[in-house]
Parts: sequence; C-alpha cells; structure tokens
Amino acid sequence: MEFTIGGRFEVRMTADDVGKRVSVRQAVHGGGEGAKFTDTVGVLTSWDDGVVSITPRSGESVRIRESSLVAGKVVPPAPARRRGPAASFEELTRAAARAWEPVESEALGDWRLRASAGFTRRANSVLPLGDPGMPVGEALGRVVRWYEERGLPAYVQAGTGAEGAQERLCAELEDHGWRREVTAETRIAALAPVADLPADISGVRLARGTDDAWLSRYQRFDTPGLRPGAHVLRVLGSGPSVWFASVPGESADGVPAAIGRCVVDGRWAGFMAVEVGAEHRRRGLGTAVMAALARRALDEGASAAWLQVEADNTPALAMYDRMGFAAHHLYHHFRPA
Repeated sequence: MEFTIGGRFEVRMTADDVGKRVSVRQAVHGGGEGAKFTDTVGVLTSWDDGVVSITPRSGESVRIRESSLVAGKVVPPAPARRRGPAASFEELTRAAARAWEPVESEALGDWRLRASAGFTRRANSVLPLGDPGMPVGEALGRVVRWYEERGLPAYVQAGTGAEGAQERLCAELEDHGWRREVTAETRIAALAPVADLPADISGVRLARGTDDAWLSRYQRFDTPGLRPGAHVLRVLGSGPSVWFASVPGESADGVPAAIGRCVVDGRWAGFMAVEVGAEHRRRGLGTAVMAALARRALDEGASAAWLQVEADNTPALAMYDRMGFAAHHLYHHFRPA
C-alpha cells in the first residue's frame, strides 16, 4: 500500500470524497519517533466534526480522529475479480431475493419489508435497494413498528464489499443504534465447471417439490423432527424454477444422506440447503448434489452460479473454494441494539 510522494505521507482526500472507496493510515501511538500505524480500506461514509468514518468490507464502521490521520487517498471502487461471471451488486441481490420469497411483503419506498413467521432472517428482513422515500431514521421507526405488529424482531439486510454496495447505509444503521447480528458471503462461479465436478451423480434424485423425507434432513426450521408449517413450505417452494435434490440414505427411517435446493432464474442458478448427514460426510455427496443440480440448471439455460454461506462456516467455505466459487460481496443482518 503506497501512501507517500517523495518519501512523505500525504492525505489526498477531502470531505468531498464521501461515498468513494479510500485507503487511510492512522497513527495509533502518537505521531513522533517510533509511532505505530494501522491501515483501513473501505468506503468513506462521513467526515464531520473532526472525525472520519470509514466502512470496510466487514460492514462495521471505523471512526478515526482527523488529528490521527497521517495519510489517505481515493482508490478504485472495488478490487478486480479474478474469476467468476460479471455481476453487479444489485443484480445478484435481486436474484437471491427472488429465490427466497417471503410469505408477506410491503413496500416502503424502494425498501421491501419481508415477513415469513420468523423462518430465516432472509425472509424476515428489510431489503433496502434504493430510497425509502423519507429520512432513514423515520424509515427505521416504521420498520420496527411493522415487525412488532407481526411479533417479529426487526432486521435490515445490507451488503458491503462490491461496487454499488451499501456501506453508507451500514454506517447510517450504526448511527441509529442498529448492530450487525450475522454476516454471510455471497459467492459466484461459472456454472459449467460446477456441473463438471468429479462426482457420481447416479444416486441423486431430482424433484420439483419437497417430501417428508427431504424435510427430515433439512435443519433450518424451528421444529426438527416435525413437518414444518405452511410458511416454511411456501418459502422453500418460491422462485422462478425450483429443483430439490436428495441422495437416499441407508437407514430404515428414510432420512436422505444428502439434500440440496437450486433455483434457476435466467442466467443464474442459486444453490441453497445443501446438507449432508454427519455420518455420510467425506463421501463426495455434497459435490454430487451440486453437480446434479448444476447440470439441470444448464439444461434450462443458466450459465452462472451463486450461493450464500455464513462467514464463519469454515468447512463450507473450504468446500466452495474447491468448487471454484469466489466471494462477490458480504451481506449483513442489522438489528436494533
């Protein structure tokens, strides 16, 4: 990271650069001999009253006193992506939303309030793609009341780390007392290499809907061991072209060894609910499910793949690395503190 001209540190940005991606260096132990420095890269979200606020890819704002700022500059809006299909933040976010439709939704300007009786944060959070038509603080008050009327906690989903993402909104949410509760990665890849993964797909069964066996393996609703409610089935069945995969297990209870879900939407194929029973892992079943679903998506004209995975799910991240998926952006769910 180069900050100097002729060996001197320089601050080459101003408050007029709010909204741009910047790289800054601050002194953390005085400014004299032996001073220590720390660097931050992110979107400059405010510069007021002698305090610079920068929101990095992590989504959590960093506030720096102007007096400790020793260097800074505007940098390109996003790092070059070395692999994966070209995709804007908004295109990919809208495709992901269509693949996981809520039971109920309501518009607040360009924000979309979503509720599904509490089944997953994605289907019970605000998708804020645009202007709410009022000051953010007022909009957040309406959001809280809307979810309170439904007996649900209020969440706002916001993304960071890609050109056109929502670092400024994340900073505003923090300014209004909202805090991140969970972070996930949205990853993308070319679809054909996923379909060509070395896997035996002969045992993978594809269907247009769920059945009791598939649901017995699925672990994302609140009543494991019981058939989920209609709200869960409605969300699972939503999307332009939905496919469910399962690999039969060997036990008498009929629980599949592995399952998966794919939604085909134009050029995109989104992969969700890929789960393998603990006793069946390290047999390539997750790869087989992905490959079988990818081949079906190719048959329907898709060419690009996406998936979402929580940022702390190390085993899943490693598996998707091996499959060729690269991080496109992060998304976060914010909740009032």
